[in-house]
Formats: sequence, structure tokens, C-alpha cells
Amino acid sequence: MRSYSLYIDGNDVSTGRWIHTIRASALLTDAFSALTLKRSLDRGGEADPDDARVVGRVAYASPEQCLPALAAARRAQPIWARVPFAERLAFGAAIHDDLRARATEFVDILVAEGHPRRLAEWEVAGVLEGSSPESLQVSAELMVRTRRVGQREVRLVRKPDGVLCVHPPRNASASNSVLGMPALIAGNSVVVKAPRSSPLGVAWFWREIVAPALDRFGAPPGTLNLICAEPKPVLEQWLDSPDVDDVMFIGDSNRGIEFGKRCVERGKKPILELAGNDGVLVWKDADLESAARALTECFYGSAQICMVPKYALVHPAVADELLDRLRKWLPEIRPGLPEEPDVLLTPVLRTGEFFTVLDEARKAGAELVAGGERMDQDGVPSPTGLFLQPTVIRVDGLDRARELRAVQAETFYPLLPIVVLDDGAIDAAEPDDAMFDRAVGFLNRNTYGLRNSLWSEDPDRIDQFCERVVNGGLLKVNDSHLGFVPGLPTHGGTGLTGGPFGECNLPMIRSSHLQGISIATEVRPRDSVFTHLRQSAAAPQAGGVPVDAVRPGGFVEAGA
Repeated sequence: MRSYSLYIDGNDVSTGRWIHTIRASALLTDAFSALTLKRSLDRGGEADPDDARVVGRVAYASPEQCLPALAAARRAQPIWARVPFAERLAFGAAIHDDLRARATEFVDILVAEGHPRRLAEWEVAGVLEGSSPESLQVSAELMVRTRRVGQREVRLVRKPDGVLCVHPPRNASASNSVLGMPALIAGNSVVVKAPRSSPLGVAWFWREIVAPALDRFGAPPGTLNLICAEPKPVLEQWLDSPDVDDVMFIGDSNRGIEFGKRCVERGKKPILELAGNDGVLVWKDADLESAARALTECFYGSAQICMVPKYALVHPAVADELLDRLRKWLPEIRPGLPEEPDVLLTPVLRTGEFFTVLDEARKAGAELVAGGERMDQDGVPSPTGLFLQPTVIRVDGLDRARELRAVQAETFYPLLPIVVLDDGAIDAAEPDDAMFDRAVGFLNRNTYGLRNSLWSEDPDRIDQFCERVVNGGLLKVNDSHLGFVPGLPTHGGTGLTGGPFGECNLPMIRSSHLQGISIATEVRPRDSVFTHLRQSAAAPQAGGVPVDAVRPGGFVEAGA
């Protein structure tokens, strides 16, 4: 059994309380016995070392026991930031190499926590892509820019914000917590809070992979701190503490947007990674087989993932064929125990909401194409099943789609609306152009903004899509919606996905701020940029300072 204490200021800290991880397959096969065991262990019982159901434990703290982590992070940060950026980049490369060597171990821990193996492998692939040399190089190039301007060296440099606190979500907590790792490369210190519901994967990554690498690179104690505690008081603690500069909040949009407002009010930077409601546009010249296969990605983890496709807009000329191809793939998407190699579906908590939203859509005229029932882990329909069938509905017309929660809101269950673009009111002279305009407008009016996809073979349509779709942190064209791309971020978006400051999330960039530097070398009076301002009638002032107050050499006269 794996066991992780709190990790504060370079030390293991005992709290006297533990949160135990029971193998998810045990919970599915004998829920009563497994939950009874977990309750007994969390209350102080001793685990049988031969009981394979017990995977590990993580120390659970009171808010007061977490406070020293913030002070330790503040002390360590300026020391760590003095480590040359090239060495911090090498630290990031070491994390990537160490994780690649232990990727199977990481997958196994996620499976034990309840992630189907195929889903866990996708998550770890995303972590590896986000820490790959290509991805680190993209961020590194944005951290420092230097050029010569006359007799000056001009630098644009990103400096670390200071102390970053990371609040992962309850689902996919380990892989999402990794977003805090590039903030270390930027020169920040980090406090990571493992969630009570799934703390083991988070603790494993930060203690087994990151902490040893920090030691090898000479980071001071306190550069990394790991805690596990009740979320609400810890978040309040972060808001109140002068030792916190940034908070990376990953979770629900309503809660996250409100928390972001409170961060700004307290003078802290919120880095929000919230919900998604991703759209896919399938045009009439699309590779329909590939598009249908990409749409089945909706059902990864029963759609309880923010970045899966949640609805599709489809050209009416190919809608029927696309649905036929989609039906063909659905039998491959099945429930089961997480250890089984082909399982993709997970149990669904919001089953009541699923049926409410589905019934609403059908009453409004949507057609049930496939699914719509509960089932047990063997795939047999059952009114008490913990799983939901992959469900596809057809909605004709954008106007009708705008009224449905199945399309407009993030749904966290396996429901995929296929919205057929209605061309009844289109100008006959340019039907496709007008239809495309309306589809782009629909995507841009999405209140969420994580990812959007296009399937089309027309280069002009592709260019229009890439130029005109402003919603979303990432656009995918003729590609897996869920797949990861070297050099591009894995997360980030606009609207309810990232808040008012949302964009594609390069954590090294988001946890730093831009500073301009000018280093003068042999500046002579005639070289001053202000000399040119004097001669320009179009520029009567320089930076708000009257030009007459500027003296040769670029210096402002005292008292001007």
C-alpha cells in the first residue's frame, strides 16, 4: 500500500488522519463491503497488508495544518527563481523523462482510482505531451525576447508571479494537477491540494516524480508543498493569505467564475480551468468515417470530461450518412471494470439530470437515434444500472437547438446531440456560404470556449473556420478532438471555460507577468527616440510627458 504524508517545507508531516483509496473495481463488484472497509480505515482502522482492495492512503489535514505550506512556499520562491532559466527548463525535461519511464505505473494508479485503462492512457499521454520538449520550447520562446534598437538592448521578459496554489478537480485530478508543473519552470513555488475524493494519483505524481527532481536540481525546501484537506476552508485560506499570488482553480464554471472574482478582489491572479461545451462542425465534403469516429470521443469517461465533443453541427446533405456511421461505432463503447482494456464508459452520478435533459429535448422534437437507458457493468439494460448507454439525438435546425439544454449547457453524461443545419431560410444564391455563416455564429455564441473542431476538405472553408471562429482556446481541423498536438496547450479557453481572462493555457505563461527592459549602451543625444518625437507633428507628447520637457539623450528633465 502506498502511503503519502503531507509534504511541507521539504518534510513529511504527519496529521494523524488518512484518506484511503479503495480499488474502484472493488467498489463496482461489492460496493457495500468496499465502502464499509474505506469508512473503517478512514476512521483509524488498520489495513490488512494482504488486502488488494486497499491501494494507498494520503494524509488528511486541518486548515491550520496547511498554513505552514504557504509560508514555506513564500520563503523558497525567490531562491528558486534565482536558478537560471535554462536549468529550470532542464528540470522540466527531467520531469518528462522520469514520467515517461514510469508512465505505466501512473496509468495503473489512475485505473485503481476508477479511470478506464484506455482513458488513463489518454490522460498520461496528455501529460507527456504537455511536458514534451516541443511544448516546453514553445513556452520558453515566449518567456524571453531580446532585440537591438539603436544603441539599446531591449528585452521583453516574463517574470514569475510568486506563489501558485493549485486546486485540481475531483475528476481527472492527477492529470489536471500537472498543469502546476510548468509554473515551477517559470520560477514560481507551488502548493498543491489533493482532493479528498481522489488524492492518490495527485500525491504520486508530485511526490514520486516532481519532488525528487527538485532535490536533484537543488531547489530549496518549500518550492513544492503538497496538502490534502477540506476544500472550502483551504480556498478561503488562500484568498486571505498574503503569501499567495496566483490560484489555479480547476472545476465547475459557476463556482470557478465566482471564485475568480473573489481572487481579483483580493489582488490575486485567478487561473481558471473550468467546464467545456465543445462543438464540432461537419461539412458536406468531410471524411465522414473519420468524423464519426472522432464524435465517439464524446463518450470517453461517459462524457464526464470537459474537453470531449458535446454537440455537432452537421450539413444536411451528409447528416443521415454520418448518423449511420456513428451508429456503427457505438457498440464498441462499453462499460465494465476499469482494468478491462477496451472499457471507456464510467459510472454516472447525474443520471437524474440526464433523463430530464433528454426528455426535454424529445418533447421539443428531437429524435432519439441511439441509447437512452441505464445499464449495468456488463452492458445489459437495467433500471438500477450505474452506467448510461451512449446516447445520440438528432435536432433539426439551429433555432430549435438554441432552446435545448442538451446543446447549450455543458452536459456531464454520455449524450451527443447531432444538430442538422436547417437550410430552409437560406438565400438560394449562396446556400452553403450562408449556412456556414450561421454555423460559425453559433459556435462563437457558445458561452463556453474550450475546443472547437471542423471536418472539411475545402481549403477555403478551413481558412474561414480558423480565421473566424474566435471562441475557444484550441481549434482542431480534420483531427481527433481529444488528441494532443506537440507544441500546443492541452487546456485553456474563453468564456465560461476560462473566465474573462481565459485563453489557451500555457501554464508557464499564465503564472508569470511581462516586464520590459531597456539597457542603454553608448546612447548619444542624437540617438534618443525622443529626438524623432520632437520632429513629428503627429506626436505632440511622449508617454503623457510634454515633449518640451524632454532633453537630449532621452532623459526627462527633473520636475517636468
